[in-house]
Amino acid sequence: MSLNTFGHLFRVTTWGESHGPALGATVDGCPPNVAINTAMLQHWLDKRRPGQNPNMTQRNEPDAVQILSGVFEGRTTGTSIQLMIENTDQRSRDYGDIANTFRPGHADITYHQKYGLRDYRGGGRSSARETAARVAAGGVARAALAQLLPDLQIKGYMTRMGSMALDRSRFDWDAIDGNDFWLPDADAAPEWEAYLKKLRKEKNSVGAVIEVVARGLPAGLGAPIYGKLDTELAAAMMSINAVKGVEIGEGMGAAELVGTENADEIFMGPNGPEYGTNHAGGILGGISTGQDVVVRFAVKPTSSILTPRKSIAMDGTPIEVVTKGRHDPCVGVRAVPVGEAMMACVLLDQLMLHRAQTGALGPVGHIG
Repeated sequence: MSLNTFGHLFRVTTWGESHGPALGATVDGCPPNVAINTAMLQHWLDKRRPGQNPNMTQRNEPDAVQILSGVFEGRTTGTSIQLMIENTDQRSRDYGDIANTFRPGHADITYHQKYGLRDYRGGGRSSARETAARVAAGGVARAALAQLLPDLQIKGYMTRMGSMALDRSRFDWDAIDGNDFWLPDADAAPEWEAYLKKLRKEKNSVGAVIEVVARGLPAGLGAPIYGKLDTELAAAMMSINAVKGVEIGEGMGAAELVGTENADEIFMGPNGPEYGTNHAGGILGGISTGQDVVVRFAVKPTSSILTPRKSIAMDGTPIEVVTKGRHDPCVGVRAVPVGEAMMACVLLDQLMLHRAQTGALGPVGHIG
């Protein structure tokens, strides 16, 4: 039984630990003849790479990806693709003091309760470093999607960091890549940075909300009941380290609406059905509508902080824990490219499933 694999036809298995020699992903089911090379994958990994600015962990990893199999002369062969990223800047000594204690908020205690042992060096498989492999696999998915759906765009950004919230009246799609927080409001970025800097000086951390949008997706992806597109997306996002909540479209906010507000009205446009609003997040009955698919997920504050927290040792005695090392004051900053990668993997998988069942890339039923 392997619980390190996700996907149905486009399948990704991640492997490796935070302080092991390397980590990576095995990608199976990628269509053949997809143009791909390390530079294309590295572009996405560089968005997630640590140590790039003061607002993230200063662990200095190049995250240089290697393609070991499945690609020949710049194109996928249809066989399994093996991706590897070497760890080059581990400081396992930073974790020596917690070898026999459990860090509050971490998976240390549950891994020990389940397996009877744990890799205390950065958390092993529970470390957010595992997500580098997902981003590499997401790069493969993006390359395939670019050939199958050239108009598709996948974009992630932060909408909240602690008490800081995005003012949607100032939303600027073009500002997202121009600041450290993937914030669609360039003028607000300095205030967010000052807020995070203050928390870091206080030896604290903070949570965040990330929104990921897929624009240009055709109608018809997803299947009823147990194969819903929103089910697959929710599971993919919830599997990301530190994620504690996922919403589709209006999400939890739908509970505050009445039916006349929530139901997206439908009109006939020149190129097919159009919608007056998008409270559904581009998915109805588990099937894409052709609107923007909108997914939102919340990450908890980084549990590795320098402020002492009460816990217990392996023998059950009470103890205070201070987690040393280099950690993100807000993991949400680097979770943005991870969310994008998971969106890409799910959409390619769903596109392949749709084509396998219906024989089409786009919607089967004609309207109008």
